[in-house]
Amino acid sequence: MHSPSYRITYNSWHSRPISNTIKTLEVTLDQNLTLNKHVSSLSHSIHFYTRALRHIRPALTESMAASLGAALVQLRLDYANSIMYGMSASNMHKLRSAQNSLSRVVLPSLRHLSASERLSYLHWLPVNYRIATLTYKTLATCQPSYLYNLLQVYHPSRALHSSTQQLLHVPYMSTDFGRHAFSYSSPATWNSISISIKNCSSLYSFKCHLKSYFIAQLTNN
Repeated sequence: MHSPSYRITYNSWHSRPISNTIKTLEVTLDQNLTLNKHVSSLSHSIHFYTRALRHIRPALTESMAASLGAALVQLRLDYANSIMYGMSASNMHKLRSAQNSLSRVVLPSLRHLSASERLSYLHWLPVNYRIATLTYKTLATCQPSYLYNLLQVYHPSRALHSSTQQLLHVPYMSTDFGRHAFSYSSPATWNSISISIKNCSSLYSFKCHLKSYFIAQLTNN
């Protein structure tokens, strides 16, 4: 016969409600895999550090403020950013707004510029194109191996114009959440940029041309 203390522990364990979210590797997943909770948490974190930076901004040079902004915020946007691919427009808007707010704090004298112009001045890629930089670095260095092994060059079955575009194979994914995986989002984003950008000889050159391409896209839209 079980002891009373054991029965209380057992019953207490069964009475606990099931959580609607789970946090793993600093990514918060909700029961419908919408990433709403993760984006809200990330956006809240970015705004927290932006407010903190605003308090000390008068004592910093532009270069120092930009470095702090990149270290405190841009790294958070880079972390696990492949899962942001294909997420809802409202979630993407939250992250863009957070990034834009930071750029206004870093560049108070250029607040009159558009968000895209400030990001270009700071050499900060917009949220939805940052994965392209990670793909470029992975292809150029073959590192980290766990990401490089997920990328495969696309080889058409016959001679096509696409064979000269340095395309990557985009695997089939049956679910929307599956398309957040690096193995899908990375080649899909890479294939959307021009061959001239892909052929850049350095990461710095790649970022500059990619930002110019993105800003042109915004202007055309």
